[in-house]
Amino acid sequence: MPRINEYEWGRNMSQVSEREASDPNPNYERRWLVLCIVAITQLTIVLDGTIVNIALPQAQIDLGISDTSRTWVITAYALAFGALLLLGGRIADYWGRKRSFIVGMAGFAVASAIGGLAQEGWQLFIARAGQGVFAALLAPAALAILTVTFTDTKERAKAFGVFGAIAGGGAAVGLLLGGVLTEYANWRWCLLVNIPVAIVAIAAAVPLVKESKAHGDTRYDLPGAILVALGLASLVYGFTEAEDGWATVPTISFIALGLALLAAFVVVETKSENPLLPMSVLLDRDRGAAYIGSAVIGAALLGGTLYLTFYFQIVLEMSPVIAGVASLPMTGGILITAAIASALVPKIGPKPLMAVGPVVSAVGLLLLTQIGVDTSYWTHVLPGVVLLGLGLGLLMVPMQNVALIGVPDHDAGAASALINATLQVGGALGAAVFTTVYTSSKSSYLADNPAPTPPAGVPAEALAGQEIPSDEVLAALPEPIRNFVLATIDHAFAAEVSGYAWAFGTAAILVALVCPVVLGLVRAKKDDLPVGDTPIHVG
Repeated sequence: MPRINEYEWGRNMSQVSEREASDPNPNYERRWLVLCIVAITQLTIVLDGTIVNIALPQAQIDLGISDTSRTWVITAYALAFGALLLLGGRIADYWGRKRSFIVGMAGFAVASAIGGLAQEGWQLFIARAGQGVFAALLAPAALAILTVTFTDTKERAKAFGVFGAIAGGGAAVGLLLGGVLTEYANWRWCLLVNIPVAIVAIAAAVPLVKESKAHGDTRYDLPGAILVALGLASLVYGFTEAEDGWATVPTISFIALGLALLAAFVVVETKSENPLLPMSVLLDRDRGAAYIGSAVIGAALLGGTLYLTFYFQIVLEMSPVIAGVASLPMTGGILITAAIASALVPKIGPKPLMAVGPVVSAVGLLLLTQIGVDTSYWTHVLPGVVLLGLGLGLLMVPMQNVALIGVPDHDAGAASALINATLQVGGALGAAVFTTVYTSSKSSYLADNPAPTPPAGVPAEALAGQEIPSDEVLAALPEPIRNFVLATIDHAFAAEVSGYAWAFGTAAILVALVCPVVLGLVRAKKDDLPVGDTPIHVG
């Protein structure tokens, strides 16, 4: 009889759990099955970052969400995920990675069900925030399980290769799956699809994954977690309120409160014996540049996909599936240059790529500012989308390496988690800023370009609020009314496009600013880069 069975035969289950928790690699014999479970989890988390984008135009119509509020579907998830990710990693290490995985996956499924069944916009916002909360527990638990399971160097490289491939390709799968589900089923299935996936993952994890924990100081920095979450939420809400003006009382108050809470967070972290975020990780100039770049990537990815989705489906009237396919070149660009950068970083160092990448992406975003109501996807959208992806791929790989330069072993987890947290928080802040820019630009366009005057004898209110008529209905209208309807549609679309273009332009400026930051701060050479496989989730 094998030794493990003799051990289990003579002891109760609680003793087995204690032994498994202290075993440095309790999952070794079933490691490839564990990899499958972690891969499913990673795919679920990455998918959720893009699958809802394609569904958002339909969800907005069904739930009556305003243009100003619709980005909270994205922001609520990214903000909760990013703000709580560091705490989630601590909980997974000390509470138990298997336990955290199961609770995180179950909570993610419940939140997905609430969102999929939402009848009003606020219900969807709360559900998305709930998904973010549980993803902040689930993601680090899954990654920690993978890390402690694969200890052999070659096997770890293979496992992390699978993990990285899913992180890179999952966004593309999300765009396609979101389009298929929205068009052929219902936008709600973009959320409900998480439920059967969670059931399968939990059912497999319970018998296959063995518990593991970290040892040492198990105290949690709850004051720090509360301060950073409230501070970021207040800051994001303040930027959202800026659509009514940057000098308004709500805008100034919420932004000031957010900054004050974040300043208090820094003070608490410097005095905490077990900080959520060791300040030594953040304040190094090389790593600081990497975290700035990560936040900007989050914002640019959001600006590059969310408003493109609106443009494709609302203005160009693409179906959800075609809109998903039309967004794929950006993901393809990221994958291509990420592979190139992986080969170049050890040879030339991180700084050249980190400086060039933002410039390439900024040029792509500037090209997207030239879109119009009737412009071609192939001439006005595709080149910009490809350049945006190519630039982001050049920045991502060296940024992830620089984020770990000089980090002590006991802080490596916090440094890796911070890259992901800044990516999500950057997306949330970017959504707030871009929404404000979009709304203000659209309002300015409408103020400067009055709507067409209705034909004589037809009151304007008789045509207000009407859906866009089909070609058959238009053909049956008298010519004066038909011309007025077409002019009104073009006027509304032109206002939308003006807002999108200004959002892309703002994103271009933001991304371009990373270049001087890198040139001024990054000193790291190729010999300074960390050695080893440290997976970092991007998505």
